Amino acid sequence: MTAQQTQQTLDAKFHALSDATRRALVERLSHEPSSVKELAQPIPMSLPTVLKHLVVLENSGIVLSEKSGRVRTYKLAPNAFEDLERWVEERKRSWHRAFDRLEQYLNDEEEP
Repeated sequence: MTAQQTQQTLDAKFHALSDATRRALVERLSHEPSSVKELAQPIPMSLPTVLKHLVVLENSGIVLSEKSGRVRTYKLAPNAFEDLERWVEERKRSWHRAFDRLEQYLNDEEEP
């Protein structure tokens, strides 16, 4: 995957997770796969609106869907968050290095 593709993937996932309704759907799917109807039941939105949210999640690679007859079931994609976790870890490492350098600088300044 190229750097541009990686960036586009991250952008899509961060966009998908930027909405509270979509995060709630991901939370529900983290427990078990569910049909669109089951997912929509506790949400005060129409079924087509919930489906649009699920399409955004699916297009970002966070969830997968499977249709059996007239029922479409969604589940979390395996390793859906690995690239997000990797991105966050890289940022954390960068910050830790910066703080380590600051600590070293401050320690050097304190020595007579």
